[in-house]
Amino acid sequence: MKNNNLKGLLVGLLFSGAAFAGDKEPAKFIKEGVWRGVFRVSESQVPFNFEFKGKDAEHAVFTLLNGSRRDNFHVQKIGKDSVFIKMNTYDAALVAKIEDNGTLSGEYRSLVPGFRGNSLPFTAEYGKSYRFVEPGKDVAPAANLTGKWELKVYSKEQVPNKIAVLKQTGNKLTGVIMQVTGDSRELEGTVQGDQFELSGFTGPSPKIYRGKINADGTLSGEIGSGIYDNTKFDAVKDDEAELPDPYKLTFLKEGYKKLDFTFPDLNGKPVSLSDDKYKGKVVIVEIIGTWCPNCTDQTVFLSPWFNKNHQRGVEAIALGFEQKDSLKYAQYTLGKLRDKYNVKYDILFGGLADKKLVSQKLPALNKFVAFPTTIIIDRKGEVREIYTGYTGTVTGKYYKDYEKKFNALLDKLLAEEAPATAAVNTDDSAIQGR
Repeated sequence: MKNNNLKGLLVGLLFSGAAFAGDKEPAKFIKEGVWRGVFRVSESQVPFNFEFKGKDAEHAVFTLLNGSRRDNFHVQKIGKDSVFIKMNTYDAALVAKIEDNGTLSGEYRSLVPGFRGNSLPFTAEYGKSYRFVEPGKDVAPAANLTGKWELKVYSKEQVPNKIAVLKQTGNKLTGVIMQVTGDSRELEGTVQGDQFELSGFTGPSPKIYRGKINADGTLSGEIGSGIYDNTKFDAVKDDEAELPDPYKLTFLKEGYKKLDFTFPDLNGKPVSLSDDKYKGKVVIVEIIGTWCPNCTDQTVFLSPWFNKNHQRGVEAIALGFEQKDSLKYAQYTLGKLRDKYNVKYDILFGGLADKKLVSQKLPALNKFVAFPTTIIIDRKGEVREIYTGYTGTVTGKYYKDYEKKFNALLDKLLAEEAPATAAVNTDDSAIQGR
């Protein structure tokens, strides 16, 4: 009920002063097909593409298009000429009005209670499949940007270098930006003369990367992060460029071999890593947040893996830190994540999404660098590996390397004998413990 009231409030805020169609007018609905949307961010535009299928809200599917990536969302009708599209497990939504001329206008808005001003206006036109440049208006590219680039980012905060892996075919540019916290997901864009642009919108806040190809072959540009601040960058092509080793960024402080904690599950029951349920088991601890796209991608990887391998003697815990320090709010957000991705392992609530807070609550760690972070614990309860960030399937070799090493380590740890003092824990008791 609370969420329905929130939707009503959003619609009132968004369309206040604009009357809905009269009772005698036929209800409007979005045309089926491909659309081109444009977010307005300060003085700039961030284009995105989507496809709409279904002639009514009950059967409608809204699909965001980014290169080869597809993300589907459900549609709700509100009033005679407006729709509400929740961004799945992200606590944000597109709220749009269907105008008389068939276009859409509305906002991408945060739904997190207490967040003010976190919204982006957008418009969308039907039947336009291009992203940046209309067909027939391309300008010959000054260079081919295919390859690996090291990005130096200029920010008030100390931001480690990023790596861009790009592929250019003619004017079309696709790729991914990687950093120690994870990847940008797939980006799509264009090269026009000595200018390039890439954008991505998959549900979380939209992003855009735009810049110039310099005379010496380097790049310079700006990263726009939707409702967040923009940052400048320079880039140099370097096929040998690599990020810091994600296995060496976070580790246990000297004198520690084990990790322990107690946090409430989504029913409010305290759960500890030292509980009998986990003794003698290999345990995967994921530090996540539902607001974090790389955490979602990691959950998409781990959930089916766990369901397939659980009977081998492995347990997992997702330790969620959310945008509001409220168990009730976490029950909603983390519950949505659990249900959508069929998560069968324990999900605990750690508190507010803040890296310093994570470090305080897990004092055995030297520092906390990124959501998500994966901690692998052996049958003796000792930490054997900590992986910072997550590299999704779009990163190609990086994802395959991660998957291969993850499986090799888990196979090794699962083959080890459990300590004789470990509690016997059958699959039935483990399931009942959930």
